[in-house]
Amino acid sequence: MSKHEPLGLDNGLTNYGDRDFASYLRRSMAHSMGISRELLSKPVVGIAMSPSDFNNCHRYMPDLVEAVSRGVLAAGGLPRAFPSISLGEVFLNPTSMVYRNLMSMDVEEMVRAQPMDAVVLIGGCDKTVPAQLMGAASAGRPAIQLVTGPMSTGRHKGERLGACTDCRRFWAKYRAGEIDQEEIATVESRLATTAGTCAVMGTASTMACIAEALGMSLPGTAAIPAVASERLVAAEETGRTAVRLAHSPIYPAQIMTAQAVENAFRVLMALGGSTNAIIHLTAIAGRLGIEVSAARLNEISDETPVLVDLKPVGEGYMEDFHAAGGLGAVLRELAPLLHLDCLTVDGRTLRERLEEPAGWVDRRVIRSREDPVSPVGGLIALQGSLAPDGAIFKRAAATPALFEVEGRAVVFEGLEDLADRIDDPDLDVEPDDILVLKNSGPLAAGMPESGYLPIPAKLARAGVKDMVRISDARMSGTAYGTIVLHVSPEAAAGGPLAAVRNGDRIRLSVAGKSIDLLVPADEIARRLAERPAAPRKQGGYRALYQRTVLQAPQGCDLDFLAGPRA
Repeated sequence: MSKHEPLGLDNGLTNYGDRDFASYLRRSMAHSMGISRELLSKPVVGIAMSPSDFNNCHRYMPDLVEAVSRGVLAAGGLPRAFPSISLGEVFLNPTSMVYRNLMSMDVEEMVRAQPMDAVVLIGGCDKTVPAQLMGAASAGRPAIQLVTGPMSTGRHKGERLGACTDCRRFWAKYRAGEIDQEEIATVESRLATTAGTCAVMGTASTMACIAEALGMSLPGTAAIPAVASERLVAAEETGRTAVRLAHSPIYPAQIMTAQAVENAFRVLMALGGSTNAIIHLTAIAGRLGIEVSAARLNEISDETPVLVDLKPVGEGYMEDFHAAGGLGAVLRELAPLLHLDCLTVDGRTLRERLEEPAGWVDRRVIRSREDPVSPVGGLIALQGSLAPDGAIFKRAAATPALFEVEGRAVVFEGLEDLADRIDDPDLDVEPDDILVLKNSGPLAAGMPESGYLPIPAKLARAGVKDMVRISDARMSGTAYGTIVLHVSPEAAAGGPLAAVRNGDRIRLSVAGKSIDLLVPADEIARRLAERPAAPRKQGGYRALYQRTVLQAPQGCDLDFLAGPRA
């Protein structure tokens, strides 16, 4: 790192055609905020905060902003907090995924437009962390990520509960008639009992770990519980580090290199992490012109064991992961497979971090490479006549007996059709059929987490726990089952998924990493030619989104945002 003189409030002066006047005017307005002349001369650290009353994960964010500010002040900087869009997954319609790119634009433009020498990005709920990292990558200003941390578990009848894997487990019991309305209402009030992100290795926790694996957040901070005092200490140290970045800049492009991205994908496999992380990490990397092919993804997966025994893949919760040694323990196990010369935001290489003495590791939660949860990674890419551009499958959370199957398609044309018919007693469906959902991809529906199709009620009541399910949608990182996701091209973009009809045969082969529609190619082409054009929404951001959104293999970014800035 090279020392330089921070620009402070003279960063990006408003253009009046007179630079001295612009500086004079800016400082005069800054005085109105009650800040001393001494502080106004310090390096400025922006704090991108995303609290909202519609975002339960971010309830403690004001405390984090205060702690970051303490660290900035203690290190000789001037903290300046500013708001951005907040994405609370379950409070947004049609899905927060639609607005991830909008938030990334908000972050990028405000970081570039406002006077700051470095920025702290505070996020937590699923899409906020990737949006902030995407924005930071494009803005090109020194940046450091701080996450809100996972919530703590609740209790019900002697067992621990954590959103949201357990919410799906109990809802499946309710649909199957195993528990009644009174009990499901009680469980509802015990699933999410503290502030923070989901208590399992869902998308939010996966992205927190990926931010640390990329080198964009401080070592050991990904898994600290939201309610722990350690979280505030980490926030304070993040503020101190941001001031060091202001004096000795390290830019996101220097940290999030192609090798760091490969490290992050490898960590994703070892965590048994969320399928959504593939889309998000692809989009973050795409902002810097970095690509990871499906073939390389599968190589990484086949080389990397699952080491972490947490829900939805295993048994534990994020609070257990933190107590067991956290991401540092996982990185040490993976060290022979990692690119160790990658730079991290604290100025050290990953190698230097891992040379520090290792702490105690709970091997019930974080396994050694010699005793993994699974010898191969949790996620793979599929390809075939149903998904020419690829699909994603979470084998770590699926039923092995369904890995090599051929079945009859039971087709739902969209989300309304699914809601209307999935529990119809007259639905023609058998346990060995394959459920297919169309028109839930980025163009058609914003790609909601609807890929976790419910087991039809009559089969659930008969004891069926899992079926092969296929869609162009996503699923929550807290979900589980034998589910093929992100089918690309999506149905609305004219992919073969649009041609699937009830009764068609589909073959899934996990060993062959393939997903095929067993219909002649000329018949598929004929059906697609008869497909009516998909309607387009008009007006505002949604119109921009539909005109420019890329498909899942490109991270569902907007086409004009992808790639490095000139």
